[in-house]
Amino acid sequence: MTERGQEHRSLTGPGTDRRDRIAPNPVLTPPPRPRTSTRMNALPSPSVPPAGSAGRDVLRTLLERPLPAVMGVLNVTPDSFSDGGDFIAPDLALERARAMIADGVDIIDIGAESTRPYKGAKAVTAEDELARLRPVLSGVVALGVPVSIDSMKAEVVAFALDQGAAIANDVWGLQRDAGMAPLVAARGVPVIVMHNRESVDSAIDIIADMKAFFLRSLDIAAKAGIARDKIVLDPGIGFGKTAEQSMTALARLREFDMFGLPILVGASRKRFIASVSPSEPKERLAGSIAAHLIAAQRGARIIRTHDVAETLQALRVANAIESKQ
Repeated sequence: MTERGQEHRSLTGPGTDRRDRIAPNPVLTPPPRPRTSTRMNALPSPSVPPAGSAGRDVLRTLLERPLPAVMGVLNVTPDSFSDGGDFIAPDLALERARAMIADGVDIIDIGAESTRPYKGAKAVTAEDELARLRPVLSGVVALGVPVSIDSMKAEVVAFALDQGAAIANDVWGLQRDAGMAPLVAARGVPVIVMHNRESVDSAIDIIADMKAFFLRSLDIAAKAGIARDKIVLDPGIGFGKTAEQSMTALARLREFDMFGLPILVGASRKRFIASVSPSEPKERLAGSIAAHLIAAQRGARIIRTHDVAETLQALRVANAIESKQ
């Protein structure tokens, strides 16, 4: 999701057919995953079709892969907290997208508005977002990897879907733009519903707040006619949360199994990491990987990251070790 703020998914390799490995999300592919398991998913087997296969739903295809899908961040913004301005030039954005594909990315998440949750975000108009997206979006889509559009504006999402984007990624979980849910329903595309808050409140029960938020979003989705198997939930690490609340959300990720929906986690370079180990955004790779491995152990099916190769390597190595138990 754009940089989603002052914080802020091809898997290859040999596979086996161990019965004790975690199955994909039960809503999409039964049988259900045992709740007591903490095993990560196995390496994919050669029989698993590549993402974006003709005739297959893109989200279902990604979730059928044994390891979590890896979503790569591509910000075409001047002010994102970690890489603001780095890829705003179309040629640099395309170069970055090609590099992530070479690293094995499953989804490229492109955003044209920084949505910093801890002040500093500069609201931009739909026209501003579109001006940033027009020179680059169709080129990124043409590279052949599924593209998600990170925007809270229905007008921007509609443009991106017209250009071939496959997934809507809404930082406000269908609760900010009244046109978003009807658009997603009409287009029949998957949508990522992220938890957010207008402000941080350290006194609240953040898990209860997140559950209530998701219930509202799912009600909006149902009334608009969005198929439930098109929805992914995102706890919004770093958004409207203290560092402690972000870590609590990761530690208690399994509680969101109650919704029976796949979970996306984007902890990449987020500020909570610096609360444990003081660091600048680009110095938080190790902390990001630690958080993402824990998220995968707790059932996350999509991992959103700035660092595709390193994250994918970590997921594969952790899984290989666990497979020896």
